[in-house]
Amino acid sequence: MGRVSAKSDLARAIGYTLTRWQALTRYRDDGRIEMDNNAAECALRGIALGRGNYLFMGSDAGGERAAAIYSLVQTAKLNGLDPEAYLREVLGRIADHPICRIEELLPWNIGTREAVGDEQRRAA
Repeated sequence: MGRVSAKSDLARAIGYTLTRWQALTRYRDDGRIEMDNNAAECALRGIALGRGNYLFMGSDAGGERAAAIYSLVQTAKLNGLDPEAYLREVLGRIADHPICRIEELLPWNIGTREAVGDEQRRAA
């Protein structure tokens, strides 16, 4: 078997892999870690598809607001909620909700999963 030149692309790829070997194989030691990141990539697919349109959000502030909404929508999905029903529920409650307890309205904390579920059933 021949040797690989240290300056070749193959040698750089091997070096890259070896320096990250511990992180690349961490999933073997912790059963909670997926072997791939397909879930994360799927969650970002819609954002990647619209990337060209995001140049025209109007302003940096508009882009930041859109990013916050995308984050809430994806987090609602990851927590088993219908994003539209979740946002409807939160927007209906947020005006009267104390700011010091705003974390109660996050997708993983919302106490009215049944209400959000009822919204889903009514929409069906």
